[in-house]
Amino acid sequence: MSTPTIVVVGHGMVGQRFLEALAERGVTARARVVVLAEEPRPAYDRVRLTSYFSGRTPDELTLLEPDFLARHGVELRLGDPVEAIDRAARTVTSRAGHTVGYDTLVLATGSYPFVPPVPGRDATGCFVYRTVEDLLAIEAYAKTAGTGAVVGGGLLGLEAAGALKGLGLDTHIVEFAPRLMPVQIDEGGGAALLRTIESMGLTVHTGVGTHEVTTDAEGAVNGMALSDGSVLATDLVVFSAGIRPQDGPARDAGLAVGERGGIVVDEWCRTSDPAVFAIGECARTADGRVYGLVAPGYEMATTVAAVLAGERGPGFTGADQSAKLKLLGVDVASFGDAHGATPGCLDVVYANSPAGVYKKLVVDPDGTLLGGVLVGDADAYGTLRPLTGSVPPVPAERLVLPADAGAPAALGPDALPDDAVICSCHNVSKGAIAACATLPEVRARTKAGTGCGSCVKVIGHLLPTARGDQGLCGCFPYTRAELYEIVRTLRVTSYATLLDSHGREPARGGDGCEICKPAVASVIASLAPALGVSGYVLDGEQAALQDTNDHFLANIQRNGSYSIVPRVPGGEITPEKLIVIGEVARDFGLYTKITGGQRIDLFGARVDQLPLIWTRLVDAGFESGHAYGKSLRTVKSCVGRTWCRYGVQDSVRMAIDLELRYRGLRAPHKLKSAVSGCARECAEARGKDFGVIATANGWNLYVGGNGGADPRHADLLARDLSDAELVRLIDRFLMFYIRTAERLERTAAWLERIEGGLDHVRDVVVHDSLGLCAELERLMAAHVAGYRDEWAETINDPERLSRFVSFVNAPDAPDPSVRFVPERDQVKPDLTFLTLTTREEANAG
Repeated sequence: MSTPTIVVVGHGMVGQRFLEALAERGVTARARVVVLAEEPRPAYDRVRLTSYFSGRTPDELTLLEPDFLARHGVELRLGDPVEAIDRAARTVTSRAGHTVGYDTLVLATGSYPFVPPVPGRDATGCFVYRTVEDLLAIEAYAKTAGTGAVVGGGLLGLEAAGALKGLGLDTHIVEFAPRLMPVQIDEGGGAALLRTIESMGLTVHTGVGTHEVTTDAEGAVNGMALSDGSVLATDLVVFSAGIRPQDGPARDAGLAVGERGGIVVDEWCRTSDPAVFAIGECARTADGRVYGLVAPGYEMATTVAAVLAGERGPGFTGADQSAKLKLLGVDVASFGDAHGATPGCLDVVYANSPAGVYKKLVVDPDGTLLGGVLVGDADAYGTLRPLTGSVPPVPAERLVLPADAGAPAALGPDALPDDAVICSCHNVSKGAIAACATLPEVRARTKAGTGCGSCVKVIGHLLPTARGDQGLCGCFPYTRAELYEIVRTLRVTSYATLLDSHGREPARGGDGCEICKPAVASVIASLAPALGVSGYVLDGEQAALQDTNDHFLANIQRNGSYSIVPRVPGGEITPEKLIVIGEVARDFGLYTKITGGQRIDLFGARVDQLPLIWTRLVDAGFESGHAYGKSLRTVKSCVGRTWCRYGVQDSVRMAIDLELRYRGLRAPHKLKSAVSGCARECAEARGKDFGVIATANGWNLYVGGNGGADPRHADLLARDLSDAELVRLIDRFLMFYIRTAERLERTAAWLERIEGGLDHVRDVVVHDSLGLCAELERLMAAHVAGYRDEWAETINDPERLSRFVSFVNAPDAPDPSVRFVPERDQVKPDLTFLTLTTREEANAG
């Protein structure tokens, strides 16, 4: 019996998925598989194509494992597309003249970009945005251009606009529809997206078409004439006005095609010829649609592979077109009946226009979730999409409210049934993901998270830490405390080295996750002086590991502005320094507020203003108060015996000494302290991570206190200490906490969790039961000696300063979306609060 031959035409994402599905079913072991591809490179991740402009190389985009072809005996011919199909002879002929016979032919030819038939569309400087080669050509031409225009405001058009902006061009978007992304989002979502994109410095023209591309004497683009009569000067044009099925060879071979294109197939993706199948964007499926998303293409690929393997699956009759993307840095998602086409449906809408946030859920009268649109904040997409078609456990309005607008629903993966589809690209359920231990294992076993990537956050919640695994996350089998010991003893100075040497096997060589990256960054920063490396958190690899606030050494606020808290040790400040703070607040238009930690918080700074403000403060003798970091925040104090008739010790001096000693100390969580000058406890020291209360004989040291939502009184660790004894015990306590606590664990929770509790901690830090005290003291001494003010380090280094801009391509341009309105002789963010409407109310209005 001769070996059957399967010929695959096309090697894009869907073509490669088909090959993998054949291999998984053992078909490649009993059939010859030949692939003829048009592009000069093997399959690559077209979904992440734009990441090329942020540093990812074409080789890094590849979807083809190095030994896949050899391991499965697949023959791949690149740059040689099929131009003719002879169905009677069952052969295909390539452009190079190669003829290959087939028993089964699978067409995975994809699509081609639609270019409107306007004069000048073929001029020098006109491009499409579809392949790596397209991007390379755009990148080269942009070096001599100053302005670029994108025709099309859909998914790919906005990505193209982001690419032109990143290349330094003044960028325009021309969209014929009245709003951006008209297929995916509604009018409200389009308006929110428009405001955000325009605030980035891009110019958007909606409701107009391209009438003509004009050229200069050499035939190069110099402008565009629009349908409203206006003229747009531009040096480069990118057409991204949609796609069309690549069905030419099939049409020429007499296969049935749709009136508007697309190779007609049945539920098994079989064409009008039983020996020929079509999958992906070239196919018009059984429901009459041509799908332009990768997930339906993958499902078709799996369907055909199952047919060829002799399996009888459910077939392909349609697919979910939900999508979540990050376009120009803006999260955009739509799912289900996003446009509210279901008769009698209702809309529940939350809109915060200045913040660029728009959320709409479509429900039917009984509360069933039908679909939704999320713009600016799409974190809930991973949970909401699987709930589509069911009644959520809480009312819809609670699902769109932000956290600070009244108890939002804490819906997580636990609210989903095991059969809920988490990864729509590969049709992977919650149950299948929960059976894995790590994200790399999930990707290897199920392929979930390897498509568009929108499911990765939900996958992370389903992995080991929620099921008893003691590892920090899916990347490391060790706890934070164990990783601290590894870093300290082996003197590991980089996250990548730690992951490759001590990560879980499937995670090695990867990028890690959002749990372990900041946790390891904190460990390395706390040990930096002892390791002999820079403790500056924005140097080199460390910069990419930090949490949001640490990225700009300031606290981000709800309207995108930042707050600044200069250090005021012990709460003591001179009139001259008070005047400087007042002048800075006045000159930069900042809102001022005295904090509970006896500091002055300055709100409302744009990111580009931060170094200017820091310079004024540093010149006056201030430094960073580290209000943004998981580190020591404040040591507050009462006035003590210097002024108070009840005081028995100098609490202000002690508070200043402690704050200056422990400033900048990176820890698993924030640290707060206070010193009270007598037992009346005016500084509230027993509500702090470490608190000091004066006695007639010295100082009492309390540890493990906590305020906030879950308050806890601190416990007495030692009494009647001298100044030197007090400092020595605090040194030991803090370094033991940093050494043994878990990620984001305050001292209160740590003290209750650690085996033996307070008694064990007392034995270790007071009685040196483990023989660690000398080492703990050395580590603290290294920290004190190595301390550098992060603000001063930044403003004195031009390279470090370069990150503090609102727009990379326009570093001098402020962010126009950060706006304020007056209130009580100061300012507050200009925010629109909650808007809840139903479709019936909107129509009535």
